Parts: sequence; C-alpha cells; structure tokens
Amino acid sequence: MRYKFCPECGKKLVDKEAGDEGLVPYCDSCKKYWFDSFASCVIILVANEYDEIVLLKQSYISDVFETFVAGYIKPGENAEKTAYREVEEEIGVKLDSLEYAGTYWFEKGQQLMHGFIGRTKKRAFSLSKEVDMASWVSLDEAESRMFPPREGNAQYELYKMFKLRC
Repeated sequence: MRYKFCPECGKKLVDKEAGDEGLVPYCDSCKKYWFDSFASCVIILVANEYDEIVLLKQSYISDVFETFVAGYIKPGENAEKTAYREVEEEIGVKLDSLEYAGTYWFEKGQQLMHGFIGRTKKRAFSLSKEVDMASWVSLDEAESRMFPPREGNAQYELYKMFKLRC
C-alpha cells in the first residue's frame, strides 16, 4: 500500500528523496517518511512420512483449485511461529519440524509469502471453519489439483522444491 495521507496527523503526504530509496511519501508536519507497506504471510507445504502432502479446499479462495495451509503474520509473531499456529488452527495438526523455504511475492494480493515445508505424521484432521475439506495427497496426484504454475505462485514453487527431494 502506498500512503497518501499521514497515518498520524492526517496531512497529505509529499514525495521526498530518501537516500537510495528515491522518492518516498513524507509528512512535513511529523517529519516522517511513510514507506510502502504490504502484508506478510506464510504458506506451508505439510508432508507426512509417506511424502504425501496436505491439500485444502477453501471455497472463499477457489471452487476449482486446492491450496496449502496459509495465513497472515500477526503483530508480535515471527514467520515460524505463524506457520506452526496456522497449521494447528486450519487442520488441527502439530508439526514435528519446519524448514524455511524462501520468500515469494504475490502481486495480486500485494503480499510477501514466507514459504515453509512442515513435517508431521499422517493423522486425521480437525478442520477450522475456513477449511471446507483437507486430504493427504500423493505428489503425483497433487499437481492436477493445485493452482497452475505461474509467476508468483508460491504453492507451486514449494511443491517443485519438495518433489525434487523425494
């Protein structure tokens, strides 16, 4: 999000040079720069001991494609804590381990996605209200049920990374 008005005093911002950053919205009253902001999120490929992965059906995201566990980082949380929390909230599973797998820019949502690969034992799910369905899926079956590969698709990048290891 690009700031147009100062969040503190409400005054219209002006563009001002900020070193190597170039022109940045600035408040003449508060003497403060307001750099563009965006949401930080996590996306987690959850896998079990048989190298099956969890795919979620969430109708508010898509009626066609299935996705991984994902969610927003809350103030005060780091990305790892958020990943553990989101997996437990959405599918009722505790992870045994978590590996950071990079960041991905999701242009459509203006979000920075922190990718993870989480490991757990195969078990039944306890779904949150925002998840319509979840299932353990083989890697061969998963690709046809996921969002297709395209620029900014963190799900597909995590899937490719995991598949190369198996």
